[in-house]
Amino acid sequence: MFSRVKLTLKLCHLNLQNLIKKTPTYIPRTKHNLSRHKISQAALNVLYQLHKSGYQAFLVGGGVRDVLLGRTPKDFDIVTNALPEQIKNSFNSCRLIGRRFVLAHVRFNREIIEVATFRATHVDGKGEGRIENGQIIRDNVYGSTVDNDAGRRDFTINAIYYNISDFSLIDYANGIEDLKARIIKLIGDPVLRYKEDPVRMLRAIRFAAKLEFTIAPETAKPIPKLAGLLANIPPARLFEEVLKLFLSGHAVKSFKLLCQYGLFQQLFPKTAACLENPISLKLIEQVMFDTDERIKNDKPVTPAFLLAALLWPPLLCQLPDKPVKGVNLQEKLIEISQRLLARNAQQRVAIPRRITVPMQEIWLLQLRLTRQNKVKKKNLKLLEHSQFRAGYDFLLLRSKAGENQVTKYADWWTDLLADRNVVAPVKRFRRRKKIK
Repeated sequence: MFSRVKLTLKLCHLNLQNLIKKTPTYIPRTKHNLSRHKISQAALNVLYQLHKSGYQAFLVGGGVRDVLLGRTPKDFDIVTNALPEQIKNSFNSCRLIGRRFVLAHVRFNREIIEVATFRATHVDGKGEGRIENGQIIRDNVYGSTVDNDAGRRDFTINAIYYNISDFSLIDYANGIEDLKARIIKLIGDPVLRYKEDPVRMLRAIRFAAKLEFTIAPETAKPIPKLAGLLANIPPARLFEEVLKLFLSGHAVKSFKLLCQYGLFQQLFPKTAACLENPISLKLIEQVMFDTDERIKNDKPVTPAFLLAALLWPPLLCQLPDKPVKGVNLQEKLIEISQRLLARNAQQRVAIPRRITVPMQEIWLLQLRLTRQNKVKKKNLKLLEHSQFRAGYDFLLLRSKAGENQVTKYADWWTDLLADRNVVAPVKRFRRRKKIK
């Protein structure tokens, strides 16, 4: 069995080396638009310092890709032949992170530059690597040249390197051509590359949504069949990928692509089971649209609100439609939410407690916001709740999605907030509360 896996890996690595050009395309500074003025000063400092210390240093990945596309990069990643400890010794403000693959984070003021040692295949690299059933579990396998690293890149558009020594670009996998054609294409055999790291399926979706690119047919075809491999990924890592998919300004497109390729049900199986209900589907689509709009308008977004919406349909379907004698709705909601969050964390996406707590508060507020108090003082007290605004916005979201039974309450609270006279009583009530 071990020899068969080893043979498969060798064939995969040979396939990768065949696709990576032995003689890459070199593009001199005069033939491309990646200027140092478009690279952050912190990234330039790291590149220059590594080069000055006698190491090779290249800008690679999204930073290069986005500048070539005329976009503003979110961050800049650097690769070098220096080992992690050597990188750390070269910078005072550096710390090493990661277990699966060790990275160096170099801090300049508030900016963090991620620096990685050249990677290599598990067949010819040096270091510690572990593969189980074709999936890379530990990946601290280092290479000595940029050629080794290029063979380990996931997509062709991410295998373009900026050389700080002469300001040229090095293209190992026709990434420049794929950028022009606006295509997402994996390097190597897609099935083997997805098995190595199933998160690459989510990355393909994210890049297609973010860049408005098309996924190449050979890259897209295996995804529905291999979607179940995401069950092997640590839930905490999936949580980080979910945030990147939905909180980067392209949530609507990401959601549609995830559903199209059968990936959404792997991340949120309980929610996916509710999407046949048009109201549930509308609610998810609406929160994605609203999130994108807020990001577009430079307004803050919170993971708790988005995730509260994503898990609301399976929670709602377990709540009684009408008050039941002897059943405390608040206690019932808490019980269902805890069970739902625990199950979700154990099997798919691990949502940390710092987010699950405000999620539950938003859900609990739905009961209080849909119960009109005759005593105005109680309504004013609810306005002081730390999550009131999120709870109110969530109520509006439910109304937009078509939950008719909550529309009258949403309108009532909207009218209350629009009443200027509500400001003074709230302030007076706060003062009285402090005196007590």
